[in-house]
Amino acid sequence: MRGCCRSCFTGPNTVAWVICDTRKSMYKRIVLKLSGEVLAGPRGFGLDADKVTAITDEIVDVHHLGVEIGVVVGGGNIFRGVAEQAKEMDRVSADNMGMLSTVINAIAMQDAIEQRGVQCRVMSAVFMNQVAEPYIRRRAVRHLEKGRVVIFAAGIGNPFFSSDTAASLRAMEIKADVLLKATKVDGVYSADPVVMKDAVKYDEITYMEILRQGLKVMDLTAVSLCKDNNLPMIIFNMNQPGNIRRVVMGEKVGSLVTA
Repeated sequence: MRGCCRSCFTGPNTVAWVICDTRKSMYKRIVLKLSGEVLAGPRGFGLDADKVTAITDEIVDVHHLGVEIGVVVGGGNIFRGVAEQAKEMDRVSADNMGMLSTVINAIAMQDAIEQRGVQCRVMSAVFMNQVAEPYIRRRAVRHLEKGRVVIFAAGIGNPFFSSDTAASLRAMEIKADVLLKATKVDGVYSADPVVMKDAVKYDEITYMEILRQGLKVMDLTAVSLCKDNNLPMIIFNMNQPGNIRRVVMGEKVGSLVTA
């Protein structure tokens, strides 16, 4: 664990202490993939302050365990390039708007994290030096080594690629131990559990099985990247408080996807 005398403060202006967990986490470095919709809360669009607070509290809690954390956040709560609102637009223009939406979410999360006394950097794949650092792999790794949370914004900087693909790519580039994908369901199912009540949940599944069954876990490019590079992924329910900590501590939460 990192020095408790500094990291255990709950915020820069508070004197309350939290109890450190002396158990070791399963992972040294993780990438957490969050959809933009998660930040929208019950409204389904925009930023919900309570939801942003709840998520950043969990990220800071895991950071206090000594875990190096990279975050990839989507922008669907603000604008999605393939959504109904973009159907009349040129796909490149729509995707560029979607990438900029992720930067808005990243800055909101950065502010919330730093209010809790943890240093955070936003690194954008699209150059906008006034609001974010340019994404440079070696610099990102150095930030993580120094105990800073790094939020990767603007996808991979190119249209036609989803934030799932960005999360897979960044996880491999920074040599993360695992990719954690936070969703609205508690794992991988044989079908949509909202529509099919008899859908079967998989505690463990391979990327090849996901491809073979055509499961809508993440886009095919991201699945193929993870499969080809032996990157494990855990899919879990973000709406269950404390699940990020449970996952990094090795509890059986959600579904484990392996190559």
